[in-house]
Amino acid sequence: MFTAAKIDQTDKVEFYRELSQQLTGLLHGESDLIANAANTSALMFEMLPDLNWAGFYFLRSKDELVLGPFQGRTACVRIAVGRGVCGTAVEKGVSVLVEDVHEFPGHIACDAASRSELVVPLHHDGRILGVIDLDSPIPARFDLDDQAGIEALARIFVAASY
Repeated sequence: MFTAAKIDQTDKVEFYRELSQQLTGLLHGESDLIANAANTSALMFEMLPDLNWAGFYFLRSKDELVLGPFQGRTACVRIAVGRGVCGTAVEKGVSVLVEDVHEFPGHIACDAASRSELVVPLHHDGRILGVIDLDSPIPARFDLDDQAGIEALARIFVAASY
């Protein structure tokens, strides 16, 4: 049975390197999309400080994301491509880091406590499959080191699940 090991968080680059190793071990030998998304969400929520939501939205049509496994409060079920931070990340095909969601045009407030957000697209064979979405009640919680670290986790998840 897998048990997450505590990681020193003083060096973010090293933290994400070790978290990537843990995720690789957690997903090793499992290819089920839902199981892997559930465990990836749980690991991120457990290991990343100051989160109030961590999870997935999957692209189920060319126009719409649908809620996948997550940790946190109940969430919006469907998000149109191009709407909110998640829909914008899919439309642009790149990660979107938002220091203050109240200043993001068209932000969708699923949890009023959220103040900052990081959304990372899941890329596979030249297409986007969905996103990893992280929310925090702390303004400017995420930085470029977090973005690079979550992008690495996204690649590990996609390699294991697709």
